[in-house]
Amino acid sequence: MFDRVEAFYRPESVPEALRLLERTKGQARIVAGATDLVVEGPRSVRFLIDLTRAGLSYIRRRNSLCLIGATTTLAELEGSTMIHALAGGLLCRTASACGSVQIRNLATLGGNLVNGSPAADMTTALLVLDASVVVANGKGRRKIRLAEYLEGGTEHGHGPSLLVEVVIPEPPHGTRCGWSFQKFGRTELDISLVNAAAGLQLDARGRVKWARLALGAVAPVPFRAFGVEQILEGREFDHALLAEAGEEIMREVQPIADVRATAEFRRELSRVVCGRALEECAAQAGCEL
Repeated sequence: MFDRVEAFYRPESVPEALRLLERTKGQARIVAGATDLVVEGPRSVRFLIDLTRAGLSYIRRRNSLCLIGATTTLAELEGSTMIHALAGGLLCRTASACGSVQIRNLATLGGNLVNGSPAADMTTALLVLDASVVVANGKGRRKIRLAEYLEGGTEHGHGPSLLVEVVIPEPPHGTRCGWSFQKFGRTELDISLVNAAAGLQLDARGRVKWARLALGAVAPVPFRAFGVEQILEGREFDHALLAEAGEEIMREVQPIADVRATAEFRRELSRVVCGRALEECAAQAGCEL
């Protein structure tokens, strides 16, 4: 597709990038790491707008919120002390599972979300963390729950828009708490056939105080498994509860068949991968089955 690109822009700010998007009338593609564009860039693209100089590479804390700029790379997330301290390092472990070292040095958090892949690993972990995204357009900025953003695709508001920031509230914490990310792919570097992120806390009697679970690659978009969370909460964490949760997981997923796996295999794999994630959380919380 690069033989059809007429111009490459590198704006110094978000407003400048938005003006370029407006001017190029739907024929531009936003890039930063460009790892997805190289694989599946449409031939209708005539202009590339590179955001790497637009001031969106940062990891900050504001009060109880963790703010991550859209062009922050997955490698930067892996190496961040702040991200290591967030939810038991869940985002660090997830970032480290995203492709090769070379890919992670280029791929950005915003790109992983905006690309809209059902198998996007970072999306699953961010759903478990109740993340929101900040979207900018010509009228300003607004914060949108990540789940809402995924359901609505990449078009939000009037006119061209950019995802500029990811906002993560302070996750639940305390004693007997655990977090996990699990991924199953054809190879270690391949995209997920199924991925899952989970978090839970147990009380002194081994009952689940709260639970969060999200899955990717088994529905049109990654999603929170609220039905499974409701089954887990208030119950003693044991093999019987895991089996019951597994049955609910297989009902909630909507996998497809493709060249990588059949729908039936993905459905069964969802149960297995989620079971591993929940067991790892429980082990961190002090419950070994």
